[in-house]
Amino acid sequence: MKNIYEQIDSNKRKSAFIIGFFILFITFSVYFIVQAFGYDFSVVGLALIFSGLTSLIGYYQGDKIILTLSGARPASREKDFKLFTVTENLSLAAQIPMPKLFVIEDTAMNAFATGRDPKHAAVCATSGLVDRLDRTELEGVISHELSHIKNYDSRLMSIVTVLVGLVTLLADWFLRGSRMGGRSNKKGGRGLVLIGLLLALLSPIVARLIQLAISRRREFLADASGVMITRFPDGLARALEKISQDREPLEAANKATAHLYIANPLKNRHDQIGMFASLFNTHPSVEERIRKLREMS
Repeated sequence: MKNIYEQIDSNKRKSAFIIGFFILFITFSVYFIVQAFGYDFSVVGLALIFSGLTSLIGYYQGDKIILTLSGARPASREKDFKLFTVTENLSLAAQIPMPKLFVIEDTAMNAFATGRDPKHAAVCATSGLVDRLDRTELEGVISHELSHIKNYDSRLMSIVTVLVGLVTLLADWFLRGSRMGGRSNKKGGRGLVLIGLLLALLSPIVARLIQLAISRRREFLADASGVMITRFPDGLARALEKISQDREPLEAANKATAHLYIANPLKNRHDQIGMFASLFNTHPSVEERIRKLREMS
């Protein structure tokens, strides 16, 4: 049984391993795709600039876009006293600036954090979450979201998104070029071309799977880091139990924003079936998260 510190260290090591593997995979894929199709590496720079600019807009304006799409309203101390005071107290405990607070008027139970760093962050909760959780449970949820902010998870996922965009763009460009009779690397022989084609077909899917694995690992890390703030793992565990029992999907959520929430907001929407469905999940299972929380001491 691991204590809080061991859980955090374990999650950091696993995150670092997955991120390192992800970078190696992207580097390997880009190199062989470019070599197989006989291009020079200037095209990699072009793809990186294109995907980087797209992600840069999301990095600086994504929080405003997400909050607008979610139909969230700014919270106030008078109207949302419990949410406001809980966040205020936990921000002091976490030693980060208090984020801007927003509320989605929806009876579904969920919350998310967004923003590029602790000075430009926001936490958003549904009215259903605030109304139906007691103060201790709400502290567990808010501490989890503040941990995402403190751990710079939005910044990390922005970098990951740029790399996924890079390999996806390159694969798409080269596959289109090969269908239109584009050049290939004759010096490398058919073997290199076949490797390049295989990577062009599979690398965007593998990159996306690794991106989701990083997202799931950061959820575990935010759970453990949140417990470091409250010193009470059962608060978040009880909150996750209540959230998992709520079968109402969040109307404001969609596939693009689902990974931000503390629990999958697209409940009762079954887009994947079969034994590989869990690979495409944005969140680890609630049961596993609760088990790990209750193992902490």
